[in-house]
Order: sequence, then C-alpha cells, then structure tokens
Amino acid sequence: MNEVTDEAVFNAFVRGDVAALGILYDRYGLLVYRLIYRMLNNAQEAEDLTQEIFLSLQVNAKFDPKRGSFYTYLMMLTRSRTIDRLRSKTSKGKFWQNIKGLKSSIEPKKLVSPLERASREERAIKVRNALQNLSANQRQILQLSYYEGLSQSEIAKRLNIPLGTVKTHSRRGLLKLRKNLHNLVN
Repeated sequence: MNEVTDEAVFNAFVRGDVAALGILYDRYGLLVYRLIYRMLNNAQEAEDLTQEIFLSLQVNAKFDPKRGSFYTYLMMLTRSRTIDRLRSKTSKGKFWQNIKGLKSSIEPKKLVSPLERASREERAIKVRNALQNLSANQRQILQLSYYEGLSQSEIAKRLNIPLGTVKTHSRRGLLKLRKNLHNLVN
C-alpha cells in the first residue's frame, strides 16, 4: 500500500481500515513530530501532540482532497494544534506567574553533537535560501505564521490586508517552498 496515494490511504482509513492509519503515521509521523518539536522545543510534548494529532484523524477527519494534498492538510493541522498548545501554555504560565509570582522555568539545553549541529545549520541555510526565492509578500506572511506563530487572521490584521490575500500568499508560498525543498522532506 506504499505506492498508493495519501488520499486513497486516508479514504481507506475513513472506511474503517485501521491499518491505513499506520501507513499515514509511517509516512508522516516523523515530519509531524519535527514540526511540533521545533515549535515547542520539548520532546515529550512533541511526542504527545503527535499522537493526539493522528488519533484526532479517527474522531474528526475533515480532510478534503479538493482543497489540497493530505500532506498540506496534516501540516496545517499540526501547526494549528501546536499554536493552540503554545497559547494554552502561555495562558497557564501567565496565570501561575500572576498567582504565585513565579518566573517560567526554562529547560536546560540538551547537548547536541557537532554532526547534528552542522546538519541543522545546513538545513537552516537551505530553508533561508528557499525563503529568499519567494515574493516579499509570501515570505513575510510565512515568517509571521511560522516564526511568530500568528494565525492567518492575525496576519491580515497586522498587515491590514484581506484574509483571502493572506491565505493565497501563504498557500502559494508553501507550494513554492515545498517544490524548492522537496529533497529535505522526502
């Protein structure tokens, strides 16, 4: 079933083929985990949220192939859920800080091997270069979205442009990035 499209696997899953969820997890579990980890910088939370996202597909599957690929749907779902988690953590953190006057604790940095550090730096350079190939509008919107964690509505308000324009620039930018970075995600 590995040569079968994501959409076909997802449809099999919706029809009750539980093994199809395993196939989707095998294909995208690591990518989902990495995106979450990059945003949360916490391995345990990234593992938990990765499982929650794939389990949520069982409960509330809203993927529509007419609106884009399964990969895009899953990455946007992951990003949205992670931003929700960040907002929740921020709210809880502010609450406890106000109640107890505690400062938020910061986890000590884990040691990273020189090889891993070099690999990360190389990927970061490739992503920065790919971002430079986008139009200024696409780049600005994606940076606000992924680096600052703003929703599309918040970006529209900040830039004083219509939400539809934000969505269009975001989608076109992501498609162009995907094309330019295909070797990093395959």
